[in-house]
Amino acid sequence: MMSPQWTLKMILPAAPPAIIADEKRERDWNTFGQYLKKPEATSFIVSVQLYLDQFGKTKVHLHGCVFFGQPDPPAPCTCPLRQAWGSLDALIGRLRAAYEEHGGSPETNPFGNGAIRVYLREVKDSQAKARGIPYKKKKKKKRINHPLKAHDELLIKNPKQPA
Repeated sequence: MMSPQWTLKMILPAAPPAIIADEKRERDWNTFGQYLKKPEATSFIVSVQLYLDQFGKTKVHLHGCVFFGQPDPPAPCTCPLRQAWGSLDALIGRLRAAYEEHGGSPETNPFGNGAIRVYLREVKDSQAKARGIPYKKKKKKKRINHPLKAHDELLIKNPKQPA
């Protein structure tokens, strides 16, 4: 009888979400540092995102693809895998925080640049068209003070009082 192979995941408890977020931010910062060591790397943050785009897992259909604009294509295609815009947005948020944690000021943070927001919006829009997924802005819920709500709360607190 063979003994089971023990792994760290089986022995150690899962890390809290805050620690996982810190680890992701540190990993992203290290990846960015590796990218900057490449001789052809530029100082533009958009080029960093384009570099990381090659490691994506989201199918983004090209304009010539028969499945362009279809949310659930019926068959596989040869279109490239890209980073989802939400992943890029989260990455920029983590890099922005890491920049400031490593001594950078918010005013000079290159990850907070307006060009980055424009780039992310363009990626979001183009992926929405290519994948047939409409992204709509979430509407804020209006709080309406209903006159009966206050009355109902009084009845709950003092149920013996007549209405």
